[in-house]
This record gives sequence, structure tokens and C-alpha cells, in this order.
Amino acid sequence: MKMIRMKNIRKSFHNLEVLKGIELEVDPGEVVAIIGPSGSGKSTLLRCLNRLETIDQGSIEIEGEVLASAGPDGRSRYVQEDQARAICHKMGMVFQQFNLFPHMTVLDNLIEAPMTVKGVKKESIVPQAEELLRKVGLYEKKDNYPSRLSGGQKQRVAIARALAMQPDIMLFDEPTSALDPELTGEVLKAMRQLAQEHMTMLVVTHEMAFAREVAQRVIFMDNGEIVEAGTPEQLFGSPQHARTQAFLNSML
Repeated sequence: MKMIRMKNIRKSFHNLEVLKGIELEVDPGEVVAIIGPSGSGKSTLLRCLNRLETIDQGSIEIEGEVLASAGPDGRSRYVQEDQARAICHKMGMVFQQFNLFPHMTVLDNLIEAPMTVKGVKKESIVPQAEELLRKVGLYEKKDNYPSRLSGGQKQRVAIARALAMQPDIMLFDEPTSALDPELTGEVLKAMRQLAQEHMTMLVVTHEMAFAREVAQRVIFMDNGEIVEAGTPEQLFGSPQHARTQAFLNSML
């Protein structure tokens, strides 16, 4: 069973078509990096996966469950709201900006969604949240407020918060782009650890070294299309398309 299956995904904002017939499948435990220039549709693709944006055409399946399907008129139709919400809860997302609740401690940031969305009791989620903070190296900061953390620490809390919902798939939208270079490494380390634990991950990134080292597959997007895809060795070692070559020459 595929963890993610997207077929003929099309999405427009007003008259601008930003996704042009995207086809994407992701296997269990696979780490897929999506690279490409700004404005190529990478972030929109992720946001369509968990319904932060709705697609115009095409179909989306998550772990074999249909989230959206093509109707007879060609337009996409989503399943009922409660079903769509349950499917989207299979995915955790980490954004460029950390989006932590500033008025809550680090620990409270982690336990809020499991308690309010899933109805988990506080006494059962707190030990899990503390273990996740140990995992990202921030247990000692559990009683701190986000304002007391560095950017790298905030992003690691954001990763732990997404994991607290026990997702099967993690989506990362340029998680290091808002960080100073010296703080990027600690976030990538946490993501590498997830990859080693065989978490299914779809990562939009400008970190070519991460894509090369950690991803099993790299997808190059440009102008709303998947131009080229392959193993890191294929894509970085011998890119076939002129657009891929030009992009990599500008990045490496």
C-alpha cells in the first residue's frame, strides 16, 4: 500500500495555474525530498496534501483512504468533513515558521492538540510528550516559554509537537529556511533521526546536502511540474533535464 498517492493534481490561484497535473506516490518509510526554485509549487503541493489548500482537479489517497477524487465534471470532490479530518490527522506538518503558542510552555505546546483534538487525557499524553522532548534534545526546556528559545530550538519543539499527534507521515515545508546557518544543523539532526526510524517523510527543502544524504528519492519541481525525479545519485550525479542542471548549478 502506498502512503501517499496523488494523481493529476491541478491547482490554480485565480488565473495562475500553480500545479499542473502532478503525479506522486510515496512508499511506507520512504523519505522524499522536493527541491526546486521559489515559486515552483513545492509548498502548495504539501499544503494540498493535508487540505490547507484544496485541489481543483485530481485525486488524493492517504494510506489507501480517499481524501479527494475526480468527479464526473473533472472537478475534485472531497470526502465528508469528519472523514477528511481523520485522514489529515495521519499527517503531521512542520512549517517554515514555528507557529508555537507563545502563551504556553514548551510542554503545553505539545500536549494541547492531542488533548483538544483527540481527547487524550493529560496524564497519558504528558509522559509521551516528555519522551518526544528528550528525543529532540529539549527535555530541560519543557517549562520554558517559546520566547526563551532559539530558532533552532523552536523548530525542534515544532517537530516534537507534530509527532505528539502520532502521525504516520511527516510533511516538512522548508523547515530550516527561517534559521541562521548555525542553527540549521540541530533541526536536520532531528529529521535524520526520524528518517533512521523509517518515518515516511515528504520534505520541501533548499538543503541540498540533506536531500543528497537522507532522501531515498529526490524530486525536482519547476513551474508547477515535476521535471525530474530519481535517487540522489541520479539526480545530483547526472541530471537529465536542462532545467534540473541549471538549478543544481546555481545551488551547488
